[in-house]
Amino acid sequence: MRRRERHDEFPDRRWRDRLSVIGLVALAANLTFRLIVDGFDAWLYALISAALVSLWIVHLVRRRRRQDARDSGTAPDDVPAMERRILKGGPPPEDPRQREAMAALVESRQRLLRRNRWWAFPLMILIFFGASVLWFVSGSVAAGSWTLALAVAFLGWLTWFNLRFDRRLTQMRHRLR
Repeated sequence: MRRRERHDEFPDRRWRDRLSVIGLVALAANLTFRLIVDGFDAWLYALISAALVSLWIVHLVRRRRRQDARDSGTAPDDVPAMERRILKGGPPPEDPRQREAMAALVESRQRLLRRNRWWAFPLMILIFFGASVLWFVSGSVAAGSWTLALAVAFLGWLTWFNLRFDRRLTQMRHRLR
């Protein structure tokens, strides 16, 4: 009975937070991509690979939610509602237990974000710009230019998103104090 009470701490649950919905969306997106790339003749291969990828995505989401729930002391199904509250910048919860759980989640997320930042960005820069350099060296200026443009756009967006998420976490930490 205690688990049910804790599960209802953050009642802002939505249908898109369910693992089955996440799995079906991943299946549909991957199946569509595979059919476009490989053609409709390879529908069985596309279906099997899309199913395996969607199972892997659901596994990763489930594992991350469990880890976040363990770090924050709440139920795994409550983690998406807490994330939404953090990202939207809404007011912190009034209940002291909810505030404590959210503060623990904020602390955990910020620690992971800052810990992985030092190696993740240089590695992505190396991969994206290295691919562009390889295209230029091989003589394909068009592919190298497209890869370079996509690398700049993606890394710019990723940097903006990372800084924005870090700022939102810091703001929520200050509001929780």
